[in-house]
Amino acid sequence: MSTATDPQPQTPPQQTTQPPQLPHVAVDPLVTLCLALVVVLVLGGAGYLCVVHPSLTAPIAAVAGVAAALAGAFAVVIAIRRR
Repeated sequence: MSTATDPQPQTPPQQTTQPPQLPHVAVDPLVTLCLALVVVLVLGGAGYLCVVHPSLTAPIAAVAGVAAALAGAFAVVIAIRRR
């Protein structure tokens, strides 16, 4: 009895893989509330420092300008990524 050998190795059938779909993430109301609270406290603290120490107004305004630009850039990146 002879054994037949296949000259080509067996390869599994090719499967087409689809990229994983990102689940739609709902925003938790508690996270939104905490974020709003932090924003209000930071802005209130900055406003208080500007009123009590007028010499800090220019540095705080500079930091706020940079923070606004960074927040806008992050918003654009997140909006493009969710498409």
